Amino acid sequence: MSATTIAVSSETKDILLRFGAEKESYDQVIKKLIGDAGWKELDARWNQILAEDEFIPLDEL
Repeated sequence: MSATTIAVSSETKDILLRFGAEKESYDQVIKKLIGDAGWKELDARWNQILAEDEFIPLDEL
């Protein structure tokens, strides 16, 4: 995999350092944050479905 450079502010760099574990690269931290965001989005969708949709009990099918 080839590396690329992205510009971030010093503030963003500090935030990434706080989110990362010791010896974790910025790439690893960013991937972890993206993965967490994906799960949160999926969880929000599941909660929306549970709140808005009607369900038929299995024994009634």
